[in-house]
Amino acid sequence: MNASQHVCCRLQPFGESVFATWSRLAAEHGAVNLGQGFPDFDGPPEVIEAAHQAMQDGHNQYAPMQGVPVLRTAIAQSAGEQMGLDVNPDTDITVTAGCTEAISAALLGLLNPGDEVIVFEPFYDSYPASIAMAGGVMRPITTRPPHFGIDLDAVRDAVNNRTRAILLNTPHNPTGHVATHDELKGLAAIAHEHDLVVIADEVYDRIVFEGEHRSIASLEGMWERTITLRSMAKTFSMTGWKIGWAIAPPALSAAVRASHQFMTYSIANPLQHGAAVALGLGDSYYVGLHRDYLARRDLLCNALEQVGFGVHRPAGTYFVMCDHTNFGFDGSESFCQHLVEHIGIAAIPPGSFYSNPEDGRDLVRFAFCKTMPVLEEAIRRLSLLA
Repeated sequence: MNASQHVCCRLQPFGESVFATWSRLAAEHGAVNLGQGFPDFDGPPEVIEAAHQAMQDGHNQYAPMQGVPVLRTAIAQSAGEQMGLDVNPDTDITVTAGCTEAISAALLGLLNPGDEVIVFEPFYDSYPASIAMAGGVMRPITTRPPHFGIDLDAVRDAVNNRTRAILLNTPHNPTGHVATHDELKGLAAIAHEHDLVVIADEVYDRIVFEGEHRSIASLEGMWERTITLRSMAKTFSMTGWKIGWAIAPPALSAAVRASHQFMTYSIANPLQHGAAVALGLGDSYYVGLHRDYLARRDLLCNALEQVGFGVHRPAGTYFVMCDHTNFGFDGSESFCQHLVEHIGIAAIPPGSFYSNPEDGRDLVRFAFCKTMPVLEEAIRRLSLLA
């Protein structure tokens, strides 16, 4: 019997994650992996030491379901300062297994069968799977290069009596678009008019190069209808720790917790103590983060332009979307196959980030969350394309 026959019909369309596929191919071909978005360097040593000390101090049993108090307090303080809101660490914060679980928990806790969720594509590949697991229906709205901005008229047209939520990712993976104030105000107006919840995936909130990240929850009247999702993975280069969180008023936090408690219940206790230290590092850490990622972005984007890519330079995140059509390949899959096999670089063909994969056929995504020597080696190999 084919293994896929055992997979429920809700999940059969998704198959293996594109990140797992291309990371495996990178390993097979000895390629520089600019595909999957994980840093190849560790986060701050004091954060690692804090987690180690927490283990020594006996924080090795189940943590509270909503998260350890010291981390929830740090999250509430940090988020409150950024959003200009009074965030209660006891009622408004839920610590999850990374932002990916927070996404699933929010959707599972909110959606009834048949409820629709507006999603902007290209999208993070867990969005459609999470919506399907919750019994919902994804209503995609395609954003287009070069700016990948939000078409508010298309959002209005997509809303109907089954619409329950808008899933907003800003800064946006994979396009790097940072939602403008006008886009956020327009989405807020639509949410108010139709009584919608906004699930705001903001994991790249600290990695912004142009424009300004603003949480939609900070807009007038939006705190009551927004679940804000963040994590330490990207900001502190700790993707393997899987520490994320949901920030929401009590009524919406109850929805997140209703599902979270039966999925993971409790997140790694000592790592939460480390995460609390990370959030207390101060402004100097974020200044360095911005400086270092801006240098990496410009180094890679300049090189990509020089060899012939059409580069859509990102305003945020650590990804860059490029047009590869100058190289004459029949779509992004064949181009990425050539890239990994003959050039020695792994990138992501973004077809799986679209409801219609053809919308991504001219594009390829590179990640620049790598050390400078790794990026320089990738650039050396890219020269073979010229």
